[in-house]
Amino acid sequence: MAKKKKKNRPEPESLGLPRVGVESHAHLDLEDFDEDREAILARARDCGIARIGNVFLGPDAYEKNRHLFDDHPEVFFLLGVHPNDSGTYQPEQLVRMREHFRAESRLKAVGEIGLDYYWERVPNDIQQRVFAEQLELARELGLPPVIHSRDAHEDAVAVLREGGFIGQPVLWHCYGSGPDFARELLDYGWTISIPGPVTYRKNEELCEAAKLIPLDRMVIESDCPFLSPEPWRGKRNHPALTGFTAAFIATLKGLSSEEVWEATGQTAKRFFCVVVF
Repeated sequence: MAKKKKKNRPEPESLGLPRVGVESHAHLDLEDFDEDREAILARARDCGIARIGNVFLGPDAYEKNRHLFDDHPEVFFLLGVHPNDSGTYQPEQLVRMREHFRAESRLKAVGEIGLDYYWERVPNDIQQRVFAEQLELARELGLPPVIHSRDAHEDAVAVLREGGFIGQPVLWHCYGSGPDFARELLDYGWTISIPGPVTYRKNEELCEAAKLIPLDRMVIESDCPFLSPEPWRGKRNHPALTGFTAAFIATLKGLSSEEVWEATGQTAKRFFCVVVF
């Protein structure tokens, strides 16, 4: 039996991107990075990433893992109860989150929060209640929410509308739909985050959406360790690979990779109110 030929994948360093990019959504506190977290962060810098948004999935994760980034001021934080965890949500979690947001200037957004009907792990009404309570926290704190919506777009928009977020800063995380829904989100005044799957074959709808979203309303994310872009699909994702997502979006828009990289970085810096060191 012939040995399967190893796929030759270019490294992200080969893109030569300047250090002006922002990785808007990573889960670097997960155990997937326990063996090489420092190397991954160093590689992100070497591949043109100036800031990274690390998402803590609830106050327990934040309290346990925030120290991992004590020596990395380039990492800012997001904190929220994921909809798939809303079945065990208790009001005291919101109290703790409020305290953390008031005490920590690195916490820049409430997220990822929202609705996930795909897995059917938590009844829809419970998800909606927990989502609405966290949106109220975001409003109280004057911070933007970052939205997770899977198979729940209509209800997610309805909860946001009821909460008064039309025309307010909102980031739609890990966008995976077509151009029509993208236009709707843009009409609401929201920002859209494009993940690695935009690079996948037969993902024409997402490609069409990426073409029409203006760069001043677009950010780029890895959602690592998930959803690696081509040519690293199927491997563990990490922030440096977002350069391939930017390069692909550039081909869709007829722009240079550097233009997309810098413009989406500027959009993320404005949205999260972060500066580059």
